[in-house]
Amino acid sequence: MAGRRSKVIGYFAFASPNAVVCTGTACVIAGSRRAMQQYNLEIDPDQQENRTIKKTTFDEIKRGLQLGGAYAFDKASYKRFYPLAKQAGLGVMEADFEKHKAAGERFLIIELKSV
Repeated sequence: MAGRRSKVIGYFAFASPNAVVCTGTACVIAGSRRAMQQYNLEIDPDQQENRTIKKTTFDEIKRGLQLGGAYAFDKASYKRFYPLAKQAGLGVMEADFEKHKAAGERFLIIELKSV
């Protein structure tokens, strides 16, 4: 179980704790540092140099989801996240990134619904 919690899922970028790189209201999680750099350039090219890119673990993402956060996963990061989320009992769906890509969507947005 400890291994699952500490497994690196991907990378996120931020300028400050309250200024995380997002697409809409979801924090972007990229499968690689290089992909996160590219997303930064596309999302906010003027602030590229002001961003810090860090690894993020399954446990950090799970905690964020439980606190009401939303995450925008790219294909590579969701491939790492999905099996761990299923094992942890999170209500997540399998993704068809080709279908999302055809619809013009690069990211799969995940958030937990409260009941």
